Amino acid sequence: MQNSSRSTDPNEDTEWNDILRKKGILPPKEEPKDDEEEELALQQQSVVKTYESMTLEELEENEDEFSEDDEAAIEMYRQKRLAEWKATQMKNIFGELDEISGQDYVKEVNKAGDGIWVILHLYKQGIPLCSLINQHLSTLARKFPQTKFLKSISTTCIPNYPDRNLPTIFVYFEGEMKAQFIGPLVFGGMNLKVEELEWRLSETGAVKTDLEENPKKQIEDKLMSSIRSTLPTRKDSDSEDEDY
Repeated sequence: MQNSSRSTDPNEDTEWNDILRKKGILPPKEEPKDDEEEELALQQQSVVKTYESMTLEELEENEDEFSEDDEAAIEMYRQKRLAEWKATQMKNIFGELDEISGQDYVKEVNKAGDGIWVILHLYKQGIPLCSLINQHLSTLARKFPQTKFLKSISTTCIPNYPDRNLPTIFVYFEGEMKAQFIGPLVFGGMNLKVEELEWRLSETGAVKTDLEENPKKQIEDKLMSSIRSTLPTRKDSDSEDEDY
């Protein structure tokens, strides 16, 4: 008697396969999806896989195509992106040295907002050091756009403010004064470098400098080294005394 073997295609629609399915030997037959359902399923998978690379606007546009399982994760991601966007906006909200009047003082300085540092320069036209500091502050305003840099003619903010106190810089944080620099001697005169001013402001906390040490100290060290090299040594001094 010749043995015969039955080769079974589990997806074939036959009575034999139906019997095997009923007995649990074969898995239930998959119902074919129509083209529209397949395309929608693929589209949903594609959207879910790429939502992390979407902008806030794209997330809103594709909101209806997300599956329920992904809604919670996507909402968390949306909030994260929104917080990042707000942080970016906050960091780039300033970037210039703006002029204010006495009427703007309370709004621009005292009510600047939470977490905002304000650097205010009181100056007058015709004072060279004031002009130099305004130039330096314009440079620093571009470098540190998260800090608000302001300038104001001294007597428009503080009536009868004495010229001998100019230039004056006030540093505020959340409306409270944290530091003040008053008068030309504090700034070292017309030799003031922008890096030196940056360092001084960084010591107040108003800017986060990338300078590793006080540039003024480097200049002072070089100056002292130069002075020491021109002074006579103690041995030379002693020999000169013996000649007398």
